[in-house]
Parts: sequence; C-alpha cells; structure tokens
Amino acid sequence: MEYVRVLEIPPCKMVSSQCGMFGDGKLEAFDEWFSTLERGIYPKDFLWQDNERGGFVWYYVHSEGMQVPEGFEVVDFPGGLYAVASEIDGQDSTDTITAIKQFIKEKGCFAEDDSRVYLGTIPTPPTAAKAMGYNQMDYFVPIKRVD
Repeated sequence: MEYVRVLEIPPCKMVSSQCGMFGDGKLEAFDEWFSTLERGIYPKDFLWQDNERGGFVWYYVHSEGMQVPEGFEVVDFPGGLYAVASEIDGQDSTDTITAIKQFIKEKGCFAEDDSRVYLGTIPTPPTAAKAMGYNQMDYFVPIKRVD
C-alpha cells in the first residue's frame, strides 16, 4: 500500500497573509478570517515557510467575489504536482518528508521541483480533531515529471 499520494493544484489566485510569525497577530488574523468561510471537502488553505524573509506565509484559494480583508493580498499561484503524506500536526516531520522523498526516488518518473515551496495544510475536520485530540497535517513536496 502506498502512503504517499500525488495531487495536482491547478494554477490559481490565492489570498496571502503575507509573511509573519505565529504570535505577531498577522497569521492569527488570517486564520480568523478564513475560518469564517464555508468549509469544503478538502481545505483551501496552505501554509509555507518563507526562509528568505524568516517567517510563514498562509495562502487561501481565492474565489470570484471573495471579500479580502485589508492587509492581505491576492497573488498568482503557479500550481503543479505535489507528493503528499500525513503526520500528526506539531510533531517532527522529518520521517514523513523522508518517506515522500523516498517515494519520489523509487517511482523514477518524478523529481523534486526546487522552483516551488513545500506546503502544509490541516485536513482534519474539527469534530475529528476533538475526538482524536490532535490534528493531522498534510505535507506537500513539489514534484515534476521526469520524461
């Protein structure tokens, strides 16, 4: 059984929190805003670490007519293929990322795409998180086809 799956995010517009750190209010405000939006079958938010600016950026898939609060911006997201696996949120993700990279290597038809960033999202619905006592985190490693 494979534990790593391959997903594709199409090119789209994303609302961006802009770079911040947890505790400075920016990411908390972004979470508060998108948490008021209707939840679908899969989350529309993606968090990534901006190593150049020393913080995190949170994205949310933009839709036509969406009211974007002041302080956030709409950006173009290039989309692409991702190898994805889950882990318990807040735990060391080293083993999960290693498993994803091993999957990429073993398949031989993909390579990691260094032109894009790793993403993460929590797919756990609040009722399940309450029952389990934790959230699951999906880790997205960008990949490209090797032809």
